[in-house]
Amino acid sequence: MRITKVYTRTGDGGQTRLAGGQQVWKDGLRVEAYGTVDELNALLGVVQAANNEQRPKDTSVKRVTAELLWVQHKLFDAGGLLATAPGQIFEGMPSITDSDVTRLEQDMDEWQKDLKPLQEFILPGGGKVPSLLHQARTVCRRAERVCVRLGREETCDPLIVKFLNRLSDALFVLARWVAKKRGEREEFWQRQAK
Repeated sequence: MRITKVYTRTGDGGQTRLAGGQQVWKDGLRVEAYGTVDELNALLGVVQAANNEQRPKDTSVKRVTAELLWVQHKLFDAGGLLATAPGQIFEGMPSITDSDVTRLEQDMDEWQKDLKPLQEFILPGGGKVPSLLHQARTVCRRAERVCVRLGREETCDPLIVKFLNRLSDALFVLARWVAKKRGEREEFWQRQAK
């Protein structure tokens, strides 16, 4: 795909076109779904920038960079699928697969080996990168909710919902893992804190 101009002047009336040409309102549920996935991807770009500011000798920097880069590509795939009109199939369409979900599960299992089991809820935080990962987790949950609603009202590939569900969990575990690797403190929730 080659993009020669960013602006088209065709969306000024509040409508846009899905892949396949179907015209829809910009506040439609499908547009909300791929827009929220795009927001998540942009936030992961911020996480990447913050991560790359860390100590170069910290081995977690390269691991986080590689993992999040793969996730960003998969989110771009998911956004492309969501931006495609229902029933449209194109040659070379991206996909979200069971193996993508399995990879997230395996990553979490690997990171968990370095972490103590949680006895309490933790507050989002733990340093700059972990805090941003927690924020990304919440945006991911919102994307999941929008896709669930889309699946009830139109069509949405259930594997996208499954991927977003696991990704939110993975971002939570990754936030904890990064905090641990970088010696950044996690704050436990205190019931009726004073």
